[in-house]
Amino acid sequence: MTWTLTDSLDEFRAHAGDYLAAHPAENTVLLTIVSNLAGGGTAGGDPSRRPRFGWWRASEDAPVAGAWAQTPPFPLRLGRMPVEAARELLDALTEHRELAGVSGGVVEARAFAEAWAERTGGTVEIHEEQRLYRLGELTPPATAGRLRPARPADRELLIDWFGDFFAVVGVQPHDVESIVAHRAARGDLHIWEDEAGRAVSFAGLSQVTAGMTRIGPVYTPPELRGNGYASAVTAAISAVGCERGASEVLLFTDLANPTSNSIYQKIGFRPLGDSVILNFTADPARTATPTVSPALSPSPS
Repeated sequence: MTWTLTDSLDEFRAHAGDYLAAHPAENTVLLTIVSNLAGGGTAGGDPSRRPRFGWWRASEDAPVAGAWAQTPPFPLRLGRMPVEAARELLDALTEHRELAGVSGGVVEARAFAEAWAERTGGTVEIHEEQRLYRLGELTPPATAGRLRPARPADRELLIDWFGDFFAVVGVQPHDVESIVAHRAARGDLHIWEDEAGRAVSFAGLSQVTAGMTRIGPVYTPPELRGNGYASAVTAAISAVGCERGASEVLLFTDLANPTSNSIYQKIGFRPLGDSVILNFTADPARTATPTVSPALSPSPS
């Protein structure tokens, strides 16, 4: 059983592309990262640091059965893979103690994190627990207003809203202005206007890849919440995704936010599975006893 690592996007796509496309929901983040990088974006990472990728086979002549990607300084993102592949990945990496964390399906991410903690004596903490949803039958809410694509005149507003969103979720991308410019140029960003034509909410939509598109972020300023704008912009941009040819429209929610989990289900989204983002803190003294959050203990079978 073996991992192959590379910093070449083309090589990663050549070897793991078919595998990612065969499981678009479980590999949605990897597919989006690849799409953004191939389109000239940075996926929020530091452009001075090359992205890294890897794929796993059970044997040298076996098909690819696991993959990951990272746009430093963000954590590793695990795609669909067997648990043993997640555990073995640590052996293939050399910068154990420099890793910021890992994200992915709960079982795979926990397995990798536990291996990291055992190896380094470091601490693993939960940053966010997420649920992945897929659109079933779309049921738009009766919210007055309309969806429109972002315009050049929206640039400063979107930069502010993106910054506010990232602050809420505890993420610090390298260059918000570049993210907004890149995504707006690709037609990813849409704004919900109220009846008076005022911009009150926005949502992003990834490019359709392997029949999949993913919504995110979705943001409404605090002073405008409670009016149904998040539901409206999400439903409307879901329809755009379907019009663009997506057979699967996906989105992630924070499990700690009951409001978002409720409103998305009301407009037709159904849960697919859970993911987690885990942060790593290396122990400079390399203590003999690893510290792992109790929440990372294996779930009862």
